[in-house]
Amino acid sequence: MTGRKSKYLVLTAMIFAVAMMFVDQTIVAIAIPKIQGGLSLSATGSQWVINGYLLALAALFAFGGKLTDVLGHRRMVIVGVIGFAGASALCGAAPTGKAGEWWLIVFRIVQGAFGAVLFPAALAIVVNAFEPGERGKALAIFFGITGGLTSIGPIAGSFLLQWTWRSIFWINIPIAVIALLLTLRANPADERRRIPIDWRGTVLVSAGMALAVLGLQQAGQWGWTSAKVWGCLAAGAVLLTVFVIVELRIADPLIDLRIFRHAGFVADNIVLFLICICFVPLFFFSSVYAQVVLGDNAGKAGLYILIFFLGFAGASQIGGRILDKRGARPAAIAGSALAATGFVLWANQLPHASLASQWQWIVLTGAGIGLALTPVSTDAINRAPRGSYGEVTGVTQTVRYFASSLGLAVLGSLLISENRSHVLSSLTSQGVPKTVAAHIAGAFSASAPPSGSERASLPAGIDGRQLFEAIQHDVALSLKTVLLVMAGVMIASFVVSVRRLERGVPEQVSETTPEDPASATVGG
Repeated sequence: MTGRKSKYLVLTAMIFAVAMMFVDQTIVAIAIPKIQGGLSLSATGSQWVINGYLLALAALFAFGGKLTDVLGHRRMVIVGVIGFAGASALCGAAPTGKAGEWWLIVFRIVQGAFGAVLFPAALAIVVNAFEPGERGKALAIFFGITGGLTSIGPIAGSFLLQWTWRSIFWINIPIAVIALLLTLRANPADERRRIPIDWRGTVLVSAGMALAVLGLQQAGQWGWTSAKVWGCLAAGAVLLTVFVIVELRIADPLIDLRIFRHAGFVADNIVLFLICICFVPLFFFSSVYAQVVLGDNAGKAGLYILIFFLGFAGASQIGGRILDKRGARPAAIAGSALAATGFVLWANQLPHASLASQWQWIVLTGAGIGLALTPVSTDAINRAPRGSYGEVTGVTQTVRYFASSLGLAVLGSLLISENRSHVLSSLTSQGVPKTVAAHIAGAFSASAPPSGSERASLPAGIDGRQLFEAIQHDVALSLKTVLLVMAGVMIASFVVSVRRLERGVPEQVSETTPEDPASATVGG
């Protein structure tokens, strides 16, 4: 552990180190139309600029976490920052022409790969810098600030895109320089474990996660009835099952699955999984609502998301303090209940298309998720033996990204289905022929009114713009359904928190030294 001033310098350095990852979650998505025009990307290529990055993160987090424990946390933070920034620079240097699409997708995947190393290493350094009784407070600051950076992406992007779309990648370079300077100044411990890396397990878990997440990502495009979707999901499940069997039989596994014998760790990850089904997908759905229903541009959509983080960041600090004094259970119970209530009240206000009637419920929802998410994430990491923080962080981040992919796939499909139903009903009720209405509803784009050809096929006297206003209302109704489902997920989180989370602060886990990894034991 380090001195008070130096450990907060360490915390600051690690926040800067991972800042690029959180800004990138949203800044690239809003820039896709500009990138598509600049590089002549195909529709599939545009999708993979985003999906490739997320797929690499989900597939490699488990390996990245272990790698940081073996090679050293400080060393891998430096490697991760330089690699992520270098890949960002190369993304911004994508050539025009046919090669540009593949270039950008490849280096977005490289970004994700370095991110899968960077985040576990940075979080392990923060955990090592603070005593167990202070970690809730420290990680509340870490998650509160980094989470808030997600809303900065659209705001920053709206300014940077006025110059060139390439600048959304180049902005990572000065951030990386600051992170490196702060890391060198803070000089955090570079603990490592001298154990072999399980390459067979790495291939199995990476391929299994990649296929499972790929199936979820493509479900919206291929359709839930597609053999390709279910083939990916089934193959992923088989590989992950084989991974578990292999890991239980070898001396130095990629993930020490013995930690899953402890009910507290399992319960933390179940609650984390449920919360993340809502958490990351909420950014997407909020952006759709702000831009389509409220008519905001991407920058203002970022401000809409920022309201959520006002509640999230403040409540994260409270949750962290509760964790340090009383354990994760009280914060998770209260947070899940608040989030469920907030989602219901927020959902009921969506059709009114007025931010003035929603902001307090957005803040309440953010506060509920922040109150629950930080404590259960930290509690899970606290159960790891010292020297294995990167490994356990890799596990929790894999849970988070898989839950987010599942939530976005299922809730996104629900949104599309609800949109089509509502739009078809609205169009036919206003006199649009059923065949025309079905065509518009089937090819419905939430970001634009009916096209010129579609307006030409409308009966005389029906205004296309008036129809789009009706469609805006339909989108609000569809998103209301999505938020109500999220409320149901948070009720499930409440039930698990009440029945499964352990009471009190878990006992300190036996520490393992870098020279004697076999001495590690799992507590809780």
